[in-house]
Amino acid sequence: MKYKAYSEYKTTGIEWLGDIPVHWDCKRLGGFFSERREKVSDRYFKPLSVTKNGIVPQLESAAKTNDGDNRKKVLSGDFVINSRSDRKGSSGLSRLNGSVSLINTVLTPKKIYGPFVEFLLKSQLFQEEYYKYGKGIVADLWSTNYSEMKNIYLPIPPCNEQIKIYDFLKQEVSLIDELLVKQEQLVNLLREKQQAVISHAVTKGINPDVKFKNVSGQWNDAVPNAWRVMPLRYAISKIEQGSSPLSDNNIPESNAIGVIKISAVKKGSFNEMESKKLFADSDFDDRYIIKKGDLLVTRGNTPELVADACYVKEEPQRKIMLSDLVYRLSPNKKVKAQFVCFALLSDYMRHQIKLDARGSSMTMAKVSQEHIKSWIIAIPPINEQVEIIDFLSKQLTEFERLFDAAHKLIHHLKERRSALISAAVTGKIDVRNWQSDAKDAA
Repeated sequence: MKYKAYSEYKTTGIEWLGDIPVHWDCKRLGGFFSERREKVSDRYFKPLSVTKNGIVPQLESAAKTNDGDNRKKVLSGDFVINSRSDRKGSSGLSRLNGSVSLINTVLTPKKIYGPFVEFLLKSQLFQEEYYKYGKGIVADLWSTNYSEMKNIYLPIPPCNEQIKIYDFLKQEVSLIDELLVKQEQLVNLLREKQQAVISHAVTKGINPDVKFKNVSGQWNDAVPNAWRVMPLRYAISKIEQGSSPLSDNNIPESNAIGVIKISAVKKGSFNEMESKKLFADSDFDDRYIIKKGDLLVTRGNTPELVADACYVKEEPQRKIMLSDLVYRLSPNKKVKAQFVCFALLSDYMRHQIKLDARGSSMTMAKVSQEHIKSWIIAIPPINEQVEIIDFLSKQLTEFERLFDAAHKLIHHLKERRSALISAAVTGKIDVRNWQSDAKDAA
């Protein structure tokens, strides 16, 4: 749907605002908010988290400190924004009373419609402007204080128009959000389907007429008659672990030397761009150079991602080596590396991995070489391995096509959402005559 512009505009001289409707005001933020700086304890004011989805009860994943008596008070109707540049977009109008960490700025709206404030101050245009005012000693991390924030100019429509803009955005953004939820659900269903296809193929095969045999012990299931169930140590001849020489975070040029990050290994796919450039005086060990046909398994990561596996299908364009957080598994002559990769991605193998994952914190779990060797795997004859690899490769190509289409639509919807909010709160579209499509409840 296309929306009309206002009939007449005036120049603000402010880059992020541009021209605004002639009857709108353009004034500093400090004239419409007061800063709430009262210190409270989370014993009396429940802790809240400031997220990209707004202000919510403190998340389980939030970092806990011993500074619970030194927090900022928040009341329902306050707007809270995280001042750190690495938390860009974490803000919202609170519907709760509580407390937040001192890194947040708490604002109480005055002379301005609170619900409109949320759309205005959460808009991408405002967020970008806000963090420009930040100060800090780290190049990519700084904080914006209220003393600077209050000087940002805001576009202020008449009160009745603020209400209209809010009503318009509430409905239109809700419709977009509903589509986003449906697309995210579709992606999750596709992931589940993909996982089921992989798990079935590497445990039951792809021949519907095959006869099965019961397998006792750890496998505790039936497999095709010709398959062998064994610890992985009998299917692989060698496990290698790389090293992590000194490097920077830049991607190595095509003629440079690098070392991979654990993020290079993701759900069966290898991404050589997820690597770090070695310093000129760093040691490069040719033994650990990554080649086409390698089977890579991450040694450490979060519990959900540890022991993630991939098969290197193409020769890397860069000279890169294993890191100390990535293993290279070399199967014996009777086992295809790509089949083992698919097996490691299956539900049954992931169950074994979760049981073995160890770590001092739940943010970084690790598996050892002995863990890997002990995992139980079902191995079909070599010709059947090839058939399963071909089948799964085709299936996963189709899944990737569907994933790509879904992610493109999600990206488009998010861009549309952001653009619509920015256009409405800065007066680029006129919604004064907009009428809700919502039907009155019977």
